[in-house]
Amino acid sequence: MSIVDTQEAKTAGDGETIQFVTVVIGGQLFGLPISQVHDVFVPESVTRVPLSAPEVAGVLNLRGRIVTAIDMRRRLHLPPNEEKQVMAVGIEHKHESYGLVIDAVGEVLNLAGNSAEPNPSNLDKRWAEISGGVHRLEGQLMVILDVERLLGAMFPEPMAAAATATAA
Repeated sequence: MSIVDTQEAKTAGDGETIQFVTVVIGGQLFGLPISQVHDVFVPESVTRVPLSAPEVAGVLNLRGRIVTAIDMRRRLHLPPNEEKQVMAVGIEHKHESYGLVIDAVGEVLNLAGNSAEPNPSNLDKRWAEISGGVHRLEGQLMVILDVERLLGAMFPEPMAAAATATAA
């Protein structure tokens, strides 16, 4: 992964920079704040979970932890990836581990915090549902993945918390 010069990013904004791990899903560039990314890995041996949401590819073991694998192509209603090689980005949400299965991982970008813009009105509805805004880069648009919007609708609260609340 290459890193864009931090000084360049600082001069473009108010001094605050945010690092994004870029990923590609269906040819579109997305960015995840690096603070939310714990792992980048090749998902192996994903076990399908009966009766799970269609976006859930299954579960996998990542260094001894059970991780729910989310197929981002399915989540965005895109056709399946014809490539055999896919990547995954490990994140945490409400104390649960998830692996976002994506097409490819790009680079780490340092971008000025104030250069993010709200979603354009013509942004694809599927992307707008999970987007926390956009960054205009040279020749392309990077959609910022908002983990809360992405997973919040799919998993409103962890199952253990729901069971505890019901029992109380």
